[in-house]
Amino acid sequence: MLALVFVSDMESEMETHVVLLSSPGLGHLTPVLELAKRLATLSNSKVTIFVVPSLSAAESLVIQSFMSLNLCRIILLPPPDISHLVHADAAVVTRIAVIMHEIKPAFSSAVSALSVPPTLFIVDLFGYESMDFADQFKIPKFVYIPSHAGFLALTLYLPVLDEVVKGEYVDEKDALFIPGCRPLQLEDVVDPMLCRSDQQYLEYLNMGIKIPMADGILLNTWEELEPATLAALRDDKLWGGISKAPIYPVGPTVTTPNRPIDSNKSEMFLWLDKQPSESVLYISFGRLALGLQLSQQRFIWVVRTPVVAKSCDGSFFTVGNDCNDERLASYLPEGFLDWSNNMGLIISDWAPQVEILRHQSVGGFLSHCGWNSTLESITHGVPLIAWPLYAEQRMNATLLVEELKIAVRSKTLPSKEIVGREEIKLMVKRLMVDEEGHTMRARVKQFKLSGEKAWNHNGSSFKALAQLMR
Repeated sequence: MLALVFVSDMESEMETHVVLLSSPGLGHLTPVLELAKRLATLSNSKVTIFVVPSLSAAESLVIQSFMSLNLCRIILLPPPDISHLVHADAAVVTRIAVIMHEIKPAFSSAVSALSVPPTLFIVDLFGYESMDFADQFKIPKFVYIPSHAGFLALTLYLPVLDEVVKGEYVDEKDALFIPGCRPLQLEDVVDPMLCRSDQQYLEYLNMGIKIPMADGILLNTWEELEPATLAALRDDKLWGGISKAPIYPVGPTVTTPNRPIDSNKSEMFLWLDKQPSESVLYISFGRLALGLQLSQQRFIWVVRTPVVAKSCDGSFFTVGNDCNDERLASYLPEGFLDWSNNMGLIISDWAPQVEILRHQSVGGFLSHCGWNSTLESITHGVPLIAWPLYAEQRMNATLLVEELKIAVRSKTLPSKEIVGREEIKLMVKRLMVDEEGHTMRARVKQFKLSGEKAWNHNGSSFKALAQLMR
C-alpha cells in the first residue's frame, strides 16, 4: 500500500530539508504541525511531515486545514494492522508504540524515495525508534517532546527510578525524587507507571533510555514558563550522567486559526458577543450539569457522547467522530436544558476551542489539562479548572495549580472518584467570582505575554529554533 502524498507549492531548491514524523492522535499531530509551520516560516526551510493517521474525524479536519496553507508537504503513511499484536483493550501508549514500531519499514521507504534528501530529522516521542534512519543520511536527529520540562525530566529519569524502586511506584511511602525538580507526588505519576508489569510501562521505559541518544530534544514550553526545571535539566552535575542532549524550548506552539474570529458569526459567537467580559466558563467535556447549575455562572459546555471503555483514554483515536444532537438531552438532568437557555450554550461533541478561548467574554476553562489545551488556555490568558483523568494530565494539573498558580482543582481526584456537585460549584466560583480567580487571571496574562515575547525576534524560543537550524 502506497503512502498518500500532498505536495505544496514550496520550491524544491531550498537548501535545508527538515523531515518530521508524527505518531497518531490529535494530541501528537497538532504540536508537530505547528512546529512544522514555525520551521517553514521562520527558518525558510523545506519541511516534509510524515503522519500516521488515526480514525479521528477531528484529526482529518486538522490535516485538511493545514494542507490549505501550502507551507509543507504531508505524507500519510498507511496505518499498520496491529490487531494480532495487541489486545483490543491495550492502553493507548502500548497501541501507539506498537504502531510506530510497525510503521518503520514504510517510513524508511518513503524517506528514501524523497526527491530532495533530508538534512535534519525530527521525530515525536513515540517515533524514537525511527531516529536511526538519520544515521543513514549522516544528518542530525532530534526528538520533539510536545509537553513541558517536568514531563521530560520524569521521562529521562525513569531508567534510574526503574533501578532504585523495587515495587510499584504508587506503593512508595514518599514522593519520587527527580534531580533539581519538584518531587513527583505518587498520585501524579503518568499512566504507564501505574503498573510495572503492563507493556505500556516497558514502552515508556524504552523512551527514557533511547531519547537521550538524540542530538537534541525539543520541548513545547519556553524559558520563562519553567526557568527552574530547564536550568536543572541543563546542570551537568545533576543530569550529566543521565542525558547530555541539548534542550531546545521552542514553545508555545499552539493551534492558530486560519480565519479571524469575526468571520465565524455562528449562534455561539453571537451569544458570546453579548456576554460581559471574562464572564463565561468554557467546558470541554464531562457530566457537570448540577454543579454548573448551583454555581449560577455563564458557560459554554461541549457535551460529548459518553464512551464505553475500561479506561479514561478510550476515545483517543476517535475524537470528533460522533455529533448527535438528538441524544443530547438524554445525557443531562431533567430541566437542565430549560435552565441553561438563560445562562449558557450546550454544544454536542465538538467546538472551535481556540476561537472560543480567545473571545473576550471567556474568563475560565474547565479542562482535562492535556498539554495542548493547557497551552491554548495560557496563550489566550485564560485560567483553568483542572480536571485531570489520564496520561500525564495529573502531572500537568499539579504544575498549573502549585507552580504556575493559574488553576484550581478539586480535592477529589476525578480519575478515582466522582466529584460532587457542591465541590464543582465551589471551584467554578473560586475561578469566576472570587478574588483568587482574579489573581490567577492576572497571572496567566503575564504568562501569555511571556509566550508572545518568546517568539519575538531575539525571544528565547526564536533563538532556540535558530540555534537548532544552524
